[in-house]
Amino acid sequence: MKFGVVVFPGSNCDHDAYHALGQVFHQPVEYIWHRSEQVKNFDAIILPGGFSYGDYLRTGAIARFSPVMRAVDQFARAGGLVLGICNGFQILCEAGLLPGALTRNAGLRFSCRQVHVRVDSTDTPFTSAARSGEVLQIPIAHADGNYFCDAATLAELERNRQIVFRYTTPEGREDAAANPNGSLANIAGICNRERNVVGLMPHPERAVEATLGSTGGLVIFRSLLESLTQRTAVPARASVPA
Repeated sequence: MKFGVVVFPGSNCDHDAYHALGQVFHQPVEYIWHRSEQVKNFDAIILPGGFSYGDYLRTGAIARFSPVMRAVDQFARAGGLVLGICNGFQILCEAGLLPGALTRNAGLRFSCRQVHVRVDSTDTPFTSAARSGEVLQIPIAHADGNYFCDAATLAELERNRQIVFRYTTPEGREDAAANPNGSLANIAGICNRERNVVGLMPHPERAVEATLGSTGGLVIFRSLLESLTQRTAVPARASVPA
């Protein structure tokens, strides 16, 4: 398996994602410069957090035009696994790979702290190792994490079980106090209808070692690895003579 971490001008969590995959999970991982369109040799692609292009104009709005995003779009539409974290989530929405938009936090302040998110959908390659309803402690660090979409889109997300993560109390209860940014329906992360593209505002790559304060991100990366292992194992089993 081989992982790619996209680097945009202004990315600042690319090293975190690289460290999580390479040093914690001991997987082959490479950086992908934003001007590259070579992504065919990767099994999964990570769009990391940061301030791509300085967040000028609107978060993710310029990054979505980078040459690499044309390749990521094709990769995702062919079934490749794509995970967008924080700014990466914003870019996925701007690129049309995920519905909705991320707007300014309620209160208009940057928020950096530990939060709790509940796993509401386990049938994605990024949550398959989690329990339905499991609550993960993961940090956030954003000023534009307030998820919004129109009523019809929200109804579709609910109907298709595309809301993957919601902000909750440590006990898994949704309430306004547990919502750090005002996101609609306490949404912390969603997936596309095909379930191979996931975006979330919290930072799982910063929650993979106890020394960092929490380990809630482990289950997300473990899910990804297990899902890819199953994908690669299927052809191998099929080629074995009966």
